[in-house]
Amino acid sequence: MKKALLAAVIAPLFMMPAHADEESKGGCGFEDNAQGGLFATCDQQEEKKEVILTGELGFDDLRQQPGYDDNFASYQPDATLVAALQKITTPTELVVIVGTWCPDCHRETPRLAKILEQANNPHISVKYIGIDRSRTDPEGLAAAYDFQRIPTVLVHQGGEEVGRIVESPEVTLEHDLFKILHAR
Repeated sequence: MKKALLAAVIAPLFMMPAHADEESKGGCGFEDNAQGGLFATCDQQEEKKEVILTGELGFDDLRQQPGYDDNFASYQPDATLVAALQKITTPTELVVIVGTWCPDCHRETPRLAKILEQANNPHISVKYIGIDRSRTDPEGLAAAYDFQRIPTVLVHQGGEEVGRIVESPEVTLEHDLFKILHAR
C-alpha cells in the first residue's frame, strides 16, 4: 500500500515536462530538477520553431537564427564606447556561450556582433559556443566554462578570465565590455 501511494505521488513528477515552470522564471537559465539533472528554463514564447545548433558556431550560423538580422540592423551601439574598444591593444578573446533556442541570445548576440563589427579591432576575437537545453555540446567545449545562464560572454586576456557579462548587460553590452577591459 505504501509503495502504491508513493508511486501515485511521485509518478506525476516524472511525467511533467522539463519546462513546466518556465513562466515563473526570467530569462534563459538552467535549474536542477527533482531527478538530479538539469533542465533549461526560458520565460518567452518565441521558441515555436526552435533550431538548436551546438558546438563552435560561426557568424553565418548565428545569422540564420530568427530575428538575428533585424536585431543586428536595428542596434545602434554608443559610438564613443565603440571608439574606446577600437583602441584596445591587449589580445582579448571573447567566448560567448549561447543557446540558439534562447530568446535572450537572439537579442544579445546580434548586438554583440554589431559592436565587434563596428570596433573592427584585430586584438579582439570572438568564439561562439552553442549549447543544447542540457548545457552541452558534442565537442564538450562549453564544459570548460562555469556558467548558469545564457548568453554568457566570458572576457579573457592573457589566458585568464577578466570578466563576464551574464544574460543581459548591466547598462549596454558596449558599456559593460568597456568597463571590464578598462578595469585592469
